[in-house]
Amino acid sequence: MIAVLLSGAVAMALSLAATRLLMRFFANLGVGQPILGKEDNGPVHHMAKQGTPTMGGTAIIGSAFIGWVVAHLRHGLAFSDQALIMWLGIAILAFMGFLDDYLKVRYGHNRGIFWKKKGYITFGIVVAVMTLMLTSTGVSETLSFTRWNLPGWQLQPIIWVVWTSLMVWATTNAVNVTDGLDGLAAGSALFGFLAFTIIAYWAFRNPTIYQLVNPLDLAVMSAALAGACGGFLWWNAAPARIFMGDVGALGIGAALGMMAVATNTQLLLPLICALNVMEAGSVAIQMTVFKASGRKKRLFRMSPIHHHFELKGWPETTVIIRFWIISGICVAASLAIFIADFTRLSDLTQGLK
Repeated sequence: MIAVLLSGAVAMALSLAATRLLMRFFANLGVGQPILGKEDNGPVHHMAKQGTPTMGGTAIIGSAFIGWVVAHLRHGLAFSDQALIMWLGIAILAFMGFLDDYLKVRYGHNRGIFWKKKGYITFGIVVAVMTLMLTSTGVSETLSFTRWNLPGWQLQPIIWVVWTSLMVWATTNAVNVTDGLDGLAAGSALFGFLAFTIIAYWAFRNPTIYQLVNPLDLAVMSAALAGACGGFLWWNAAPARIFMGDVGALGIGAALGMMAVATNTQLLLPLICALNVMEAGSVAIQMTVFKASGRKKRLFRMSPIHHHFELKGWPETTVIIRFWIISGICVAASLAIFIADFTRLSDLTQGLK
C-alpha cells in the first residue's frame, strides 16, 4: 500500500509543478490552443479561450511515469513486463497526440493535419501494442467482467487482439471527445484511475480469485496516473489556464483502456468510463441523425453533448460539475458491482468449506 500511495503523491506533486512550468513556457512563446470557428461548426462560445496554453498532457504522462518509477525504489516491487508494455503504448499514442497538437498550434487551426487519418493510425498502433501484450505477458485471453472467469469465455488470439484493440482505441477517442470543457476529461479520468487502483490492489490481496499479472504494479501505475491527473486539474479547472491537448487525451484514454484489459474488467469499462461513453455516443447519434435526415436535422444543438447543455443556457462550471457527479456515480456503481461479486464468491467459498 505504501508504494501505491507513494506513486500517487509523487506524481501529483510533479504534475502540479510541471504543469505550471509548461504554462510559463507556452506563455513566453506566445502560442496556444486554436478554437474551431463558425465556419467549422465549432463552439463559437469558446472563442475567448483561444490562445490558452495547451499540451499540458505531457506533464500528466511524464509525472505519472516518474511517480511509478519512484515507487519501485522500495524493496520488493518489481517492474512487470505488462506495465512496461502499457507505458510503451501510452507513450506512442501520447506522441501521436503531441504531433497533432504541435501542428494545430503551428498552423493556427484546431483540425491539425492528421485529423482525417489519425483514427486509422492510432488503431494500427493499438493493434500492435495489444499483440505485444498478448505474446509477451500472461494476460488472460478470456472475455471478462469483474474477473477472468466471469463470463470467462475463451477467445481465440486474433479475436482477443481485435476485441481489446477496438476497446482501447474507442476509449482513447472517447476521452478525446470529452476533452472540451475545462477539467472535464481530467476529472473523470481521475475517478477512473482511482477505480482501477482499488480493483488492482484488491486483486493483489486476493490472488487466487483474480489471477492477474503483477496486480500490485498495476495498482501503483494507476495511482500514479490518478495523482498526475489531480495535479494537472489544479491548473486545468475552470477557468483553465492550460489544456491537456491530444497528447493528454490519447495517452489517458489508452491508459484507461489498457487498465481494463490488464485487470480483466473489460465489460466493466463502459461503466467506469460512462461519461466518456455518453460523450462519444452523443457524437455518433448526432452524425447518424444528421446524415439520415439528408443533412437537415440535428438531435442536439451541438455535439459532444456538453456543448448542447451550454447552448441551453447552463454555465460551463455547472455542466462540468454535474457531469463529474454523473461520472462519480457510475464509477461508484462499478466498484459496488466489483465488490459485490467478490463478496458473493467469498460467501460461496466459505459455504463449501
